[in-house]
Amino acid sequence: MKSNQPIGIFDSGIGGLTVARAVKKVLPNESIIYFGDTAHLPYGDKSTAAIQAYSVRIAEMLLKEKCKVILIACNSASSAAYELVTEYVGKKARVFDVINPTVDFIRENHRDDKIGLIGTKQTISAGVYARKIEQLKQNIDFASLATPLLVPMIEEGIHDDIISTNVISKYLNDPLLNGIKSLILGCTHYPIIKNEIGQHYADLNEEVEIIDSAETVANALKSFLEYNQLINKGSLESDRFMVSDFTPSFEHTTKTFFGKEVHLERVPIWDELH
Repeated sequence: MKSNQPIGIFDSGIGGLTVARAVKKVLPNESIIYFGDTAHLPYGDKSTAAIQAYSVRIAEMLLKEKCKVILIACNSASSAAYELVTEYVGKKARVFDVINPTVDFIRENHRDDKIGLIGTKQTISAGVYARKIEQLKQNIDFASLATPLLVPMIEEGIHDDIISTNVISKYLNDPLLNGIKSLILGCTHYPIIKNEIGQHYADLNEEVEIIDSAETVANALKSFLEYNQLINKGSLESDRFMVSDFTPSFEHTTKTFFGKEVHLERVPIWDELH
């Protein structure tokens, strides 16, 4: 690995853009290559085997682009494929997921709390967060809730309106989440509705810390690069945004996130498999 190599980031769609934006905020001199597997979104309702196949294929593509880091910016893929991708990549790059940095943050800040998690069906049923938090042995009361309508709602650009407010409130009012002190956004799409989630609790006069995995993984990545002297100190290459299938909503959201015109490259990595 060399310091001037790019950082590869992938997700099924627009959710991972929250991670890419967080990475650029703390590491402005790093080049990123973002891949949105829009041909298969959302990953949250796919089988573990399917997600693993997608993830390894994308990791292969990012290795060919000489990425020094491959960041799995998707909780569903992190829970289903992190170990497999890490084994596949070997020493060619460092693999990050969005779960382990979040669990590390909880270990350092939330002993003896009741913590809630919202995520896709795949993330919740995999139980990775539950197992890792149990292994902390910090007397944490943990509750998880699948919220499957949120990703398609966000992908369709439905947020900050009466529909999204009602859907979010319906989920957050679930008795499973009663009394939580912190809420993990267990899907990288969810920071897009972070303000709406915070407003829900503000309206109830409840103080609930919203734990944003995009921010935690970006800070963990920065620490890793600094410690291993892999911070890019040379020229800054242009960021690249790739998709497996072009969608207007992805292009619009990318421009909104990064505040500039973004050229989307369609990379047909699945075409040869059909």
